[in-house]
Amino acid sequence: MKALIALEDGTIFEGKSFTGSGETSGEIVFNTGMSGYQEVLTDPSYKGQIVTMTYPLIGNYGVNPEDMESDRVQVEAFLIKEYNAIPSNFRSTGTLADFLKKDNILGIEGIDTRALTRHIRTAGALKGIVSTKDLDPKSLIQKANNSPGLVGRDLVREVTCAEPYGWRDNRPAPGNNFSTAAPGKYRVVAYDFGLKYNQLRLLAARDCAVQVVPCTTSADEILAMSPDGIFLSNGPGDPAGIPGIVDNIRALFGKTPIFGICLGNQLLGLAYGGTTYKLKFGHRGANQPVKDLLTGKVEITSQNHGFCVDSTTLNPKDIELTHINLNDNSVEGMRHRKYPIFSVQYHPENAPGPHDSLYLFDRFIKMMQEQ
Repeated sequence: MKALIALEDGTIFEGKSFTGSGETSGEIVFNTGMSGYQEVLTDPSYKGQIVTMTYPLIGNYGVNPEDMESDRVQVEAFLIKEYNAIPSNFRSTGTLADFLKKDNILGIEGIDTRALTRHIRTAGALKGIVSTKDLDPKSLIQKANNSPGLVGRDLVREVTCAEPYGWRDNRPAPGNNFSTAAPGKYRVVAYDFGLKYNQLRLLAARDCAVQVVPCTTSADEILAMSPDGIFLSNGPGDPAGIPGIVDNIRALFGKTPIFGICLGNQLLGLAYGGTTYKLKFGHRGANQPVKDLLTGKVEITSQNHGFCVDSTTLNPKDIELTHINLNDNSVEGMRHRKYPIFSVQYHPENAPGPHDSLYLFDRFIKMMQEQ
């Protein structure tokens, strides 16, 4: 089934659908990972985006329940060079096409993904539309320009959990105040801004009882649970477009240790009094080099973000930069000089990606021990 991809600047790409008919819009971005497509697809940070994989062959190892990072596919559409309909892997329980069809997500193959990626790198991430229904380029370009984009848009409320839940037996267990969480030495409340399940798995593996709460939960409600630590998760879109959350985070300063990842890092930057800005085409993949300024070591990291904290807007008397991206020197981590708070822009939970940054979860545990 023929499909057209139209970008807001008038560029057109052709492909064919391997999941049936449909039409959808979103910001078109690329991911440089060679594997991990199931984790990418189910990462809530991709809400509102059409993801292009730069690795040419996708679908070759199928999908399975253990590699889910949320309860559903989160991307708006999936663009690839070549689809493999016959997976070969002992863990596979189904095909990528059926996986996408289950959540009515368009999968398009036959795209010149190299040309599309090069165009995005030059022009920046662009709004786009994918369609098998409307094959008129002029109409699609107009639709792409009329689509909402990400700037100023609150996507967190579209992906956060509807009700609190505890993490137990490697899955969500509905309930509040740690009533359904697996027992652990440390009580951690996790704000769900679009979190990935592997963050909860890694906390649970470090003897943490984990209580997940919706993004709208107040600071008073958090503190009433008497947590030993607070976790601020990743999530989609523009951190400056999420009303109310920054005030709640600021109210938690000095109460208990805080660990933030990705959007959690950006929201902490705003709570510190800084600002954020949109990157040209973002960092998405499993091979981003980051330098730890505290040790001098370089780690290879998994990343997925289109916005970043502006380091020039932070007060150096209060905030210390701890990590930088070696490709563009953007902020990859920071910590508060007075309060037990630290955060990173990348994804240390290695799903998908390298294991270089797992030490950050141990750092959070140590911080709770000391407190």
